[in-house]
Amino acid sequence: MRAYDVIRKKRDGHALTRPEMEGLLAEYLAGRVPDYQMSAFLMAVFFRGMEDDEMEAWTRLMLHSGEVLDLSDVPGVKIDKHSTGGVGDKISIPLAPLAAACGVVVPMISGRGLGHTGGTLDKLEAIPGFRVDLGLGRFRRCLETLGVAMIGQTGEIAPADKRLYALRDVTATVESIPLIASSIMSKKLAEGIDGLLLDVKVGSGAFMKTEGRARELASAMLAICGKFGKRGRAYLTDMNQPLGEQVGNALEIRESIEVLKGSGPRDVTELTLEFAAAMVLMAGLEPEMKAARDRVGKALFDGRALERFGRMVEAQGGDPRVVDDYDLLPVGPQRTVIRADSGGWVALVDTEGLGIASMMLGAGREKAEDGVNPSVGLSVHAKVGDRVEPGRPLVTLWHGDGDARTVEAVMRRAVGAYCITQEPVEAPKLVLDVLQTA
Repeated sequence: MRAYDVIRKKRDGHALTRPEMEGLLAEYLAGRVPDYQMSAFLMAVFFRGMEDDEMEAWTRLMLHSGEVLDLSDVPGVKIDKHSTGGVGDKISIPLAPLAAACGVVVPMISGRGLGHTGGTLDKLEAIPGFRVDLGLGRFRRCLETLGVAMIGQTGEIAPADKRLYALRDVTATVESIPLIASSIMSKKLAEGIDGLLLDVKVGSGAFMKTEGRARELASAMLAICGKFGKRGRAYLTDMNQPLGEQVGNALEIRESIEVLKGSGPRDVTELTLEFAAAMVLMAGLEPEMKAARDRVGKALFDGRALERFGRMVEAQGGDPRVVDDYDLLPVGPQRTVIRADSGGWVALVDTEGLGIASMMLGAGREKAEDGVNPSVGLSVHAKVGDRVEPGRPLVTLWHGDGDARTVEAVMRRAVGAYCITQEPVEAPKLVLDVLQTA
């Protein structure tokens, strides 16, 4: 096999065989295929796509490039959740302990934020002492004792994907749906799960800007679930405005805890309850969705989910007192309030713009190697459909005492993120559609 021949075949729109893809990947990992040739292959896939059988084979190759966990000796059905990311999307943090409190085993391996989207790991690390770098042995023990653990991708999990993602990131091939689907699924399947719930975001703050593209991605990942004999359910959810009221790592931890206390924002609470019920249903713990919703509602409002969260924090080295003492979370010492210049209804929010504003303050990273400041971010006071009066707060910036020019630039971006009209506007629907494996 020559890499040149495989690249040319895909460039010309032909389906590749598994041996061809296996040979290319093996040679690349061995250092005998250089980055420039693998980049050419990725670009060919970007333009030509992959058929279902190709996507399954590519996913399987990346999956088996590392360790695949066997959790069959851990009692219970293992269901994980993955979000394609957005602004203010902290759902995984209250969801995982809530589902675990209902009897689902949740082996969650999450990622870090990049660009305008936040990352679950960065948020969890805002909790003093919390460790996301658990070894697989400790990860397994947490699942056995608590039914939940939230960690980052280890070196043993899908190492081929880690290398290819870094290459995609610098070659403008990230947006390829076959490459996205196989990347996500190779990591998730390596967790030893029985099923996967997918939250595919749609809109200005999402990776997928249109419902059609989001549906295509969801269908591709569900097809892979089916090929591997896993249960799958995908939600298409709105990301045309930030989710919840807080954007930033420590701010989102505080809001997540409020959800677990039953007093969080309506949209975050609604999705958390809906996703937990879906995970309960997928795990076979209830026969239908109404009973599953009743089960998770009780676990949230009787305090079991909050208690499970505190135990998880402690098991992963964090300070469980954070549940009752938010002063333990780092918070930017300065606040700047941005107010509406005119009255009317909020018609549109540039969600990506607000995400970039938060990143500029230091809450996110522009490059994978950048650090994050857990104490900064922004609070969103007005959402689409809200009536605002002149002078009403739209956004509060949480920041340090640093460069005033950065804060000034962030203020301009935040002000420009809002469109206010004189006609009433209806709030967007939160869940656009639900798909599942056959």
